Amino acid sequence: MLFTKNITSQSIRLASSLIRFNSTTSSQAPLDASKLIIEKTTNPKSKLSKDKLIFGKTFTDHMLEIDWDSQTGWGTPKISPYHNFSLDPSSVVFHYGFELFEGMKAYKDSKGQVRTFRGNKNMIRMNKSAERITLPTFEGEELQKLIDKLLILDHEFIPEGKGYSLYIRPTMIGTDAFLGVGTPNKAKIFTICSPVGPYYKNGFKPVSLEATDYAVRAWPGGVGDKKLGANYAPCILPQNEAAKRGFDQNLWLFGKEGYITEVGTMNVFFVFKNPKSGKKELTTHPLDGTILEGVTRDSILELAKERLPSNEWDITERKFTIHDVQKAAKEGNLIEAFGAGTAAVVSPIKHIGYKGEDINIPVILGNSGELAAQIADWISKIQYGEEEYKDWSRVAK
Repeated sequence: MLFTKNITSQSIRLASSLIRFNSTTSSQAPLDASKLIIEKTTNPKSKLSKDKLIFGKTFTDHMLEIDWDSQTGWGTPKISPYHNFSLDPSSVVFHYGFELFEGMKAYKDSKGQVRTFRGNKNMIRMNKSAERITLPTFEGEELQKLIDKLLILDHEFIPEGKGYSLYIRPTMIGTDAFLGVGTPNKAKIFTICSPVGPYYKNGFKPVSLEATDYAVRAWPGGVGDKKLGANYAPCILPQNEAAKRGFDQNLWLFGKEGYITEVGTMNVFFVFKNPKSGKKELTTHPLDGTILEGVTRDSILELAKERLPSNEWDITERKFTIHDVQKAAKEGNLIEAFGAGTAAVVSPIKHIGYKGEDINIPVILGNSGELAAQIADWISKIQYGEEEYKDWSRVAK
């Protein structure tokens, strides 16, 4: 009888979850930034000097939280002193990976204003991730408004100067205390921030990659294009294995053809020369569901299409293989390569190891290719408000 009762209870719970997932009720409250409550810390943290900043090690005085319930919707947003959570050990985030996150940065411009870079793209991607694992979606502009308030409150933690910023980590987790596998009926958004210095303190440091085909980062029909925590932990073992062999990161290959998809946790770009036309080609793997829809990736493509002369450059999104790269390198048609992501903007690549063969990539401007350095400069000027471009730089108010 007990077994039957438990099965019935679980069936009812799962049915309820499916109803919640497949329909929306007017009683569910939307995320509303105007309801924000702020509780300021009474014990401010000391600020570290710039030379002691380590990525993700220290955090600001405050954090943002919003709870969600399938019956009532989004609760009251609250900014309060940075603190630990108290969650039931059976919470679904611990057992089934109901977790997603985003990575953003805030910058101080020359006027002391706090700016974020293309946060609307992060909000869109965050909602796509939430929808994919049946966590609740939200109005992106409302969360951006709340993050703005958090940034203004903790603005003193944002280091001034080029290359310095505040890393922002919006996160959503399922918080149901229930071991059944189904759509969560409770969730939480929280945002924490960490002051960071330049990714490369002494200029670009080009990386060495191991082309990895024995492990797969993502696959068609999977969740490689979503920013889920579950995508990251399985990549650490191959990264450690590559490090043992003297490489900085993995160059992720897919399929027997050896298609190049990403590098480490970044999108990747290659620059080839067309021997027939003499034109250069900037290319990256297409958005086919196996790579992350990177904000930096999108920014590079748009800026390159607009600013590089079309009679000299082709900007493409296409599939290409490690064998194509080998051939181009041997024939002198491989110009440069770099990773692209929020942390570094661009990360130049100098060397790829593949099945015992070395593929060397030119780095002509000190430790970077010419285009990688140009792109880093373009994006940096927009991020720090030195140049206004469309609506990419948002001033927190």
